[in-house]
Amino acid sequence: MMSEKPTEHMKEFYVEVLNAESIKDLWSKTYNTAGKPDWSHILPYYDENIYFRDSIQEIRGIKEFKAMTERLTDRSNDLKMHIVRTAQQNKDIFIEWEMTIKFKRNPSSVLYGSSRVTLNEEGKILEQRDYYDLWGDIFDNIPRFGKAYRRFMRRKFG
Repeated sequence: MMSEKPTEHMKEFYVEVLNAESIKDLWSKTYNTAGKPDWSHILPYYDENIYFRDSIQEIRGIKEFKAMTERLTDRSNDLKMHIVRTAQQNKDIFIEWEMTIKFKRNPSSVLYGSSRVTLNEEGKILEQRDYYDLWGDIFDNIPRFGKAYRRFMRRKFG
């Protein structure tokens, strides 16, 4: 880790060590940029062999991960993220978040979730696992359907 701030010339090669606080700052900047996410500042923190998984996809490698971030940017009109809290245990960082997303022609939906990122020996993100209830949180915003969906879930699984 460098002891002083990088010069302009060094900035492209400088990556600070990630921890619970720095990742909170980085993620907040990613999603709160005038409605469209901007991943350019955080991508250098991901390992070339990143393994990413969430409720709908499993991705391996930085090329596929970048493509996924571009798809998310393209299909959302407005995306904001509030980081509720972070915690760290060794090389694992846990993030609780609330993401407000507005898809084209649909009302805004709040997704409540959490992520676990695992750092490699160099301090880059080697693995990211996102946990959230995609359909439940979206269905909650559809009049009448949301309540019916929750009743069904309580009856069958509650």
